[in-house]
Amino acid sequence: MDLILFVVGLCALVLGAEALVRGSSRIAASFGISPLVVGLTIVAFGTSAPELAVTLGAAYSGNADIALGNVVGSNIFNALFILGLSALILPLVVDQKLVREEVPLIIGVSLLLWALAADGVVSRGEGLLFVVLLGAYVVLLITRSLRESSAVRQEYSDAIAAPVDRGWDRHFAVQLLLVAGGLILLVIGARWLVEAASAFAAYLGVSELVVGLTIVAVGTSFPELATSVLAAIRGQTDIAVGNVVGSNLFNILGVLGVSAVAAPDGLPVAPQILATDLPVMVAVAIACLPIFFTGNRIDRWEGGLFLAFYVVYSVHVVMEAGQHAWLGSFNAAVVFYVLPLTTITLLILAVRHWRSR
Repeated sequence: MDLILFVVGLCALVLGAEALVRGSSRIAASFGISPLVVGLTIVAFGTSAPELAVTLGAAYSGNADIALGNVVGSNIFNALFILGLSALILPLVVDQKLVREEVPLIIGVSLLLWALAADGVVSRGEGLLFVVLLGAYVVLLITRSLRESSAVRQEYSDAIAAPVDRGWDRHFAVQLLLVAGGLILLVIGARWLVEAASAFAAYLGVSELVVGLTIVAVGTSFPELATSVLAAIRGQTDIAVGNVVGSNLFNILGVLGVSAVAAPDGLPVAPQILATDLPVMVAVAIACLPIFFTGNRIDRWEGGLFLAFYVVYSVHVVMEAGQHAWLGSFNAAVVFYVLPLTTITLLILAVRHWRSR
């Protein structure tokens, strides 16, 4: 029954996010808001609606480990798995200046979260700070979007724009119903998903944090996965990358910020997430720098590298949860062999690119 509850809850989250994004996008279009702004805000943030619903519900009900694990795990999954898979489908050429300029923002916001969580809690005041930063980011995003190239504007227009006077959802009442229905599905799906995740943790004998970092994080990232993979298949690489970048920023500033404000005593931070998962999230954000700034593209081999790192991270989480006998050897191999080799490779590529310019 818990498995059925999890699957049904996940389906409700995905359908709710789709209805919310479709309804709000059509409303925005009817008011004359450009497809580029809609894509960078409503679509990118709307795909994070499942994370918001689950994290907010978990925080309010006292399941802080699921709340934090969902945000951190989703950001790692988005950057490593979704970007990696999208790049394997089609090398991701990033023409959008906004995406490249936002990578340093992700690094800064990730470092800020790590620093604020170091005392063992993300307080209500710190959550409010994240919400204020989100508002400033949205204003900056809309302002900077005016400087984007005509090619990027056309790409978003082709993918998102639709005639306001056509389609079954052209009526304003239908659009409002889509938004309301989407919100209801998100609330119901989040409640079922959190209940099932807690049951999974008890049944498997692992912490709720582990379930949040893996099963819940992957499940709530389905909208981002579908959006980016579909955009990559269509050749809309800016949208594939921009969706991930925008969603990751929203996860920290919006999802975590609102959840910390809603939680009665803020969000307690488990020692494990401080020691391992937050550093991994920061490292993943930093790893994007040389890739985004060397030729403005993510090649297939880089996508494969990202996927391999997500597999390594997932194996580590599972081994640590079960206190596997080979955990120490596995960690040593990653720290002393895999990471240095990857770092050297990326540095060589960066130097070659800068010299060629």
